[in-house]
Amino acid sequence: MEFTWKGDYFETEFEYGTLRISGQEEHGFRPFQLMVTSIAVCSASVLRQVMEKQRMNVKDIRVNADVTRDEKKANRISAIALHYIIEGEALKEQKVEKAVALAAKNCPMAQTVEGVVTITETFELK
Repeated sequence: MEFTWKGDYFETEFEYGTLRISGQEEHGFRPFQLMVTSIAVCSASVLRQVMEKQRMNVKDIRVNADVTRDEKKANRISAIALHYIIEGEALKEQKVEKAVALAAKNCPMAQTVEGVVTITETFELK
């Protein structure tokens, strides 16, 4: 990946389009937003794969991310609370709970920040 400074933001090109990154929301995605997005979407994607491999009928997964930042340490991300809202047929809470635990161990983005960012995961079934 190559990033080019464009005055108020950095820019990079991907097959699907241009990504703008800036410390100011009016000029692009903020770096912390991209990090949280990577962790939340990776975690939810791995969870969906785990659930499907375990033959759970998943119709929809949404994930909410609540972010805690530490102002005393350069405003770094210190914690991310992920809450999954899962829709499916005949889902059993205990089986989903095990799938969430397994997915957490297999998400590369979450594992990258392990020991630095506290990630907690909860879920509700619809």
